[in-house]
Amino acid sequence: MINYSQVPGTIKGVTMSRADVLRAIKDAEMEATEMLSEAKKEATMIISKARQKASEIVVEGKSISESDAQNLISETRKSAGSEAEMVSKEGHEAGEKVHNSGKKNRDKAVKLVVDYFRK
Repeated sequence: MINYSQVPGTIKGVTMSRADVLRAIKDAEMEATEMLSEAKKEATMIISKARQKASEIVVEGKSISESDAQNLISETRKSAGSEAEMVSKEGHEAGEKVHNSGKKNRDKAVKLVVDYFRK
């Protein structure tokens, strides 16, 4: 017979039958299985939450980058529009100068051509 007074979890002087020991082992195994199952559920839940958070971070990052890109495009369009307006104005002024210069020199040019053909 086993001296159960030296086995941890027994009270000194109390003896357990073989069936009691087996039942205690079986209960401990079931408790360990339940703990393991709960730990796996918790791990799965933690992983699921982490994936969801990562997905939210990616979506937020895309949203911010799209917003920044739209702002950059808008600013670039404004800048390009201003520059195009300035170039157009300068071109128009240059065209007017050429036109006015042509008007001033038209009579001289006509006289020069007519004189050339008369000779």
